[in-house]
Amino acid sequence: QVQLVESGGGVVQAGGSLRLSCAASGNTFTFSRSTMAWFRQAPGKERDFVSAIAWGDWRGGSVYYADSVKGRFTISRDNAKKILYLQMNSLKPEDTADYYCAWKGSYTNSKYPSVYDYWGQGTQVTVSS
Repeated sequence: QVQLVESGGGVVQAGGSLRLSCAASGNTFTFSRSTMAWFRQAPGKERDFVSAIAWGDWRGGSVYYADSVKGRFTISRDNAKKILYLQMNSLKPEDTADYYCAWKGSYTNSKYPSVYDYWGQGTQVTVSS
């Protein structure tokens, strides 16, 4: 089992910034050889891919972004601390959603939620205009 706990959400004005964190614990001995991702879900909508970072011998640090956040969001991870980050800049009202951290114990470049094995509870981000 892997537990994921997100933090860092809040209310921010358009154009502002937030940094989300996701702390992993539990059976994470493969943390350094895994893929971690951020998804988001707005009210009444499906859960959408935001960004992912894969780390391991097969790929090193491969990073992927949704087109809607490229150039504004930056994903990173601290393998020693087992923490995933999402730096969000130039936030827009359409970024408002619950943000979820996800983990898969192997490499993937998939943008489908069903591929990931573990999920956090989510943290709410609200961007006011």
